[in-house]
Amino acid sequence: MKDKIRRGGGRHQGKTDVISGSSGKNAVGIKQDEDTSYPVKIQGAGVEPFELQVQRFWLVQDAVMTLLLRNEVCPRSNLSLAFAGSTLDPLAELQSLKGLKPGAIIRLVEEPYTACSARLHLARVLDLLRASGPADALREGRSPSLLETLTHTHTTGADSSLPNGKSLKRSLSNTKTESTSQDAAPPEYLLPGSSERPLMALLPPSSQPEAPSYLKDLCLSCWNPPPGHRKLQGDFLYISVVTAEGRRCDVTSSPKGFFLNRSTEEMFDPRPAQSSPLCHCFTDLLCHISPAFKKTFTTIKNRSQLPPVEVMPTPYHTMSWLGPPAASRTHKNPFSRLGVDEEAAKQTPDWNEELQAARDLPQGSLEERLQKDRTLLQVNSAFVRAVMQGAETVVDGFVEPVNGNPEDPAFLWGGLFMSQGAASAMFGGERGRRAAQRLELKGVQAYSALEGLEGLHTLPTAIVDYRGIRLSAQGLAPGLEGSEQDQETTPASRGLLYGVNAGPQESPQRRRLLALLAHAAKSLSLQRHVVVAPNGHQVPLFTPVDSQGLLGADGRFYVLDVFRSFPADANFCPEVATESQTATGEEQNSGLPKSFAHSLCRLRPELVQAFIQHKHCQFTQRVREILDENGGFEECATASDSRATKAVRAACKEVGSVSDIIFEMRLNPNVFSPGVSFPPGESASTNLQERLLKEAAAFIITHQIPGFVEHCLQNYEAPMDGASLKQALHQRGINLRYLGHVIQAISRSEHKERLRHIMRLVVGEVFIRSTRRVFNSFLQGVDVPSLCAAVSHFLCCLLVPHFTPTPVGDETKKKSRRRGRGAGASDSMPWSTLTGSELWNLVCQDAVETYIISDSLGSGPNHLVQHYGLQKLSLLREFCLKTGVQLRLRDYFLDNQSKAPIGPDDVLNIIPVVKHIHMPTVDAMKAFGAAQNSVQKGLLDQAHEQLKEAAFLFGRVCDDLHPEACYCHSLLARVAFLQGKAAEARSAQLKAVVISERVLGFDHPNTIQQYTLLGVFMYAGGETTLAQKCLLRARLLILTVHGEDHPFTATLDSCLGLVLTGDQTGQFLKNALRLNTSFFGPTDLHTALSQHLLAQWMCSKGDYRSAMTHEKEALTAFTTLFGEDHQQTGCSKEFLCTITKQAVQVERSLRQAGADSTEQTVECLTTTTETILEQMVLMTGIRKVTQSDRFQEYKQKHLELKAAALRELGIKLPNQPFALETLKGGESSSDQETGCGMEAKDGGSPAVENHSLSKTVEEVSLESSDAVSANGHVVEPAEQTQDGGETENREDGDRAALDAVVKVVNGESEVRAAGEESETNVQDEVKSSTANKVMESEAACHEMKSDGELNGAGDVTVSPSVLKSKGTWADVVSKPKIANGTGNKETAVNGVADKVSANGVAEE
Repeated sequence: MKDKIRRGGGRHQGKTDVISGSSGKNAVGIKQDEDTSYPVKIQGAGVEPFELQVQRFWLVQDAVMTLLLRNEVCPRSNLSLAFAGSTLDPLAELQSLKGLKPGAIIRLVEEPYTACSARLHLARVLDLLRASGPADALREGRSPSLLETLTHTHTTGADSSLPNGKSLKRSLSNTKTESTSQDAAPPEYLLPGSSERPLMALLPPSSQPEAPSYLKDLCLSCWNPPPGHRKLQGDFLYISVVTAEGRRCDVTSSPKGFFLNRSTEEMFDPRPAQSSPLCHCFTDLLCHISPAFKKTFTTIKNRSQLPPVEVMPTPYHTMSWLGPPAASRTHKNPFSRLGVDEEAAKQTPDWNEELQAARDLPQGSLEERLQKDRTLLQVNSAFVRAVMQGAETVVDGFVEPVNGNPEDPAFLWGGLFMSQGAASAMFGGERGRRAAQRLELKGVQAYSALEGLEGLHTLPTAIVDYRGIRLSAQGLAPGLEGSEQDQETTPASRGLLYGVNAGPQESPQRRRLLALLAHAAKSLSLQRHVVVAPNGHQVPLFTPVDSQGLLGADGRFYVLDVFRSFPADANFCPEVATESQTATGEEQNSGLPKSFAHSLCRLRPELVQAFIQHKHCQFTQRVREILDENGGFEECATASDSRATKAVRAACKEVGSVSDIIFEMRLNPNVFSPGVSFPPGESASTNLQERLLKEAAAFIITHQIPGFVEHCLQNYEAPMDGASLKQALHQRGINLRYLGHVIQAISRSEHKERLRHIMRLVVGEVFIRSTRRVFNSFLQGVDVPSLCAAVSHFLCCLLVPHFTPTPVGDETKKKSRRRGRGAGASDSMPWSTLTGSELWNLVCQDAVETYIISDSLGSGPNHLVQHYGLQKLSLLREFCLKTGVQLRLRDYFLDNQSKAPIGPDDVLNIIPVVKHIHMPTVDAMKAFGAAQNSVQKGLLDQAHEQLKEAAFLFGRVCDDLHPEACYCHSLLARVAFLQGKAAEARSAQLKAVVISERVLGFDHPNTIQQYTLLGVFMYAGGETTLAQKCLLRARLLILTVHGEDHPFTATLDSCLGLVLTGDQTGQFLKNALRLNTSFFGPTDLHTALSQHLLAQWMCSKGDYRSAMTHEKEALTAFTTLFGEDHQQTGCSKEFLCTITKQAVQVERSLRQAGADSTEQTVECLTTTTETILEQMVLMTGIRKVTQSDRFQEYKQKHLELKAAALRELGIKLPNQPFALETLKGGESSSDQETGCGMEAKDGGSPAVENHSLSKTVEEVSLESSDAVSANGHVVEPAEQTQDGGETENREDGDRAALDAVVKVVNGESEVRAAGEESETNVQDEVKSSTANKVMESEAACHEMKSDGELNGAGDVTVSPSVLKSKGTWADVVSKPKIANGTGNKETAVNGVADKVSANGVAEE
């Protein structure tokens, strides 16, 4: 095993396997790369010849962009490529060039500059000279990547200069030897039970050296801009340079390049200096005039290049709530006076045209789709950056409003239209205005994400919160089609084609727009309906009443004002609150329905889909009940009468289907909307829609919230902070206004104590969200010079109990005099009189009004700390992330009441917080989804190929800097690890950590999980020291983000207890056992594993008596979980026997005074590295095993039902032998189905060889709950598809033969009862379909609870982590005695278990 792992080289070598490469787009072992890449030789333009790997599908401009990133070329620009004596067209494809083959020579050609490209070249030079590092990322408010700093190994100067990784192997071997001899103990603040939370350790100083000073000054010359006669001779710019030696020079920028002129500060002489060369690249000229610059510039060119994923800019700004420790003293920008930054801001792009042009790109081939996705992402990220800059410029007062309305000022800046929106009393004032802006963004996201609707466009949209003000930003809409001269023509030719105010009209354009809107309504489950317009006309609509459909001057159809696209939430509608006097008892207990702070409470799209699925379950159940009442299911399905048709019609009517012959669920977005009236003829449809919306609202209370609580109860990787809690709730369609109801549900639960971490998060989220609203209004009364002081004062009032502001004394007056403001400038500021108790009352009042909670927040911050275990540091982090406040990096002591813990100098910045549209990465996501399905089936080889393909596609679209790319690389790492490819797993996981830090945040919960997995893979490669660093880093982050009292801390502590070798091992293992017991009870699987780990550690210490106690507890738990005959129970019994024998030997040898023999017996039970690794793999969920046979028994019963129904109908079951073997059960059929005999001949899979698993009986599956909790993709539990290929073909055959009645169309299930067609056929379909779907539909609608009977497979939205796992400890002692799988259905030969082989090959 070690040979295979070591083959990948050292740390950097493994890293460059996956995250380096010429273009930053390569992935490890990608088949596409091998097939399409080849080397060419690059020469010319004054650079040393070098080789470049190019892709056949690249355009010439792609090759140029790749070249510009190379150290050999940088910072040259304005280059073109020439081949065979002719310059290449930038838009030509490389594969279309004749004669271009591997090894061909391509020349770089220096092109003449234009005024614009000369400025771009200077900007490129400045980017290189600034050499941004982690400190610069913090200064700009961006989340840095700390992996390089964390894993940096110190080598000698000679070693570090070696190429090709020799020093890396040397440093790797050094870390291995150090890990055993000089194992440093973890710091005190990381030990279990410590209450110290140092922030300085979160962001350690970078291992990268500080950028040297190249020049004293670089700015535009005082003679700039060139006078007219010099412009006509080609002078673009005059630049003044002061070198490090103190020499002052003036440089001219011209079309051919840069040269020294003869100007001085006193005299203008633009003629070239006598000894000046003409250089195409600016740095070449600087090297010529300054030896010091040449020396330092050569150093920076030869420095080790970081992987592209660490240095390329992220598509969107990921905020860091902590800034550098001394930002005010180190902030120096000697190049800012060159003016190239300001020049870019003067250009005003047409954002709408850029976005729509990207959407209109062709998508016939994979290459075209990738190019389209990449262009869309680039345009949207540039738009979001412009929105951030525009918000700062507008709110800071640098832009005058374009309208005269002080209540609703509108601004034009940088091609953006920015406004706050009108505060309508109908929608609820300021709260309603903010809700409308947020819902407009959600509506635009919904319409823009629809597939197959290329003809319907939305404007580029984002919302941004800055300094307490929310601005909505949109690209400028195109003018309406038609001109002023066409006033006499029809309204259709003037653009407004659809809407309440469009009026009656008829035109081909209108018909096409209505077809597009009808398609969108079907995809969004919106019902076509009729409303009464203000002029009394009846208008049919597919959208909310506010929406308008336009034909723009660019010939495109636009839909605007979609903020009420989703149906209303009847729980918070005033109309329902006044009508409903006969609410059910549960609703009355919950205080619903009630009025809300604004009238724009809408259901989430996730809830709409879940509700439709729920109604379909009711529908199928009702069809069966009606058929049973009318003579029995079988008789009705086979008899030639209309009973089946009538049953379908009756069920449609009962469940509220909008059609009476098929199940089709649609909701009306205008029901319960204020100001909307319906014609009397629509009363029946309106009443039905009101009923459906009330049921959907009740569905949140009765199903979704209890389901969320149950999910948290079972999940080992529950939410850790506000962001992950919000994501988990939104996945189930639960709006955050239901946080109070979540608190009530947890309080009523009998497992309230086990849910304390969720209660802590929910209460903290209520507190911070209410605080943010108070903070937004607080900032409106603060003038700009006092912002830092006001924000620090607010935070002190919030977090320090009974904080009272000190009167402005002499010290403050002295400070204000020094700063140039008059003494006592803040004496009369209203914000300075705010006290802690006043602020607390305001926050509590908002929480009670918004979340229907009474006394959950208590009387002050200490109540939250004592009653719920909340950390003030975690609250501070959440507040900063939600408001954009950035604090200085230092340790804050928030319990100090004598002195303000946060001062004005600690507030570094307020950063705009942007919410924006998420652009799709369609092909990459399809490949990733296919890989997840393969993983769930256990087909690891297939999943590995699909994951590599997905990683390659993510690299092509977004350079891997995307959350989904992070989850993809993490899953790739786990699959590769299970296949025995430890080096590849380590490389992919390194990349996943860097992406997570930069795209999600250095302290995001997903980053914590990625560091944990990286620690496991590091340990698998023998890098124990680095594994310890990664695991300790993860523990530091979870302590800061949440605190120690969380289930995932138990997982971390178990791994740390296995990896560490000092006296702290026992502390971590005991803490893991304590946490697992308190969260999951004594009979949970993780608790049993913790008991075993503690027993194992005590054996290594020679404390056999305590080890026996803990192993007995583990044996009791295993017996309760799996039964007496389960293999896991047998392993535990065996280990307990071994401990007992050793204890007897120790007692005997002690009585004989044989100390040496005692040491030998202790040594015999010291665990091996392979065993420790396997235990870490099981604890972290990388590998799991089946818990029991119950799910298999359920599947067999289900197959028996299906076979019986088919026999009744006289239909032959496809693949009958397989079905009969499955029904019979037995080991032989299992072996044959998995190809077990072949596995035995081949000697087992690599995973079995490498990880000593040949004796471990298990079903391989992957727990991807981090992806589930972070990216919103729900993967079905492994056990649902664990029969892999064995049932796949059979079920395909069933579907083909049965032509089942239930069909899925656009996310809705239809049941067709074709009235005049063959009724017998319909009855057969209903019968066979229902027989086929009885159990499945119940599972889909969450009626089958994961109560142990179904092994956690009941709830389709449950994360795979709910599925229990088991581990075998056969290798703990040196003599394992497990038989190779006889007599147990779950046992198998060579690690092949229950229809899934260990390397994922399942026979189809």
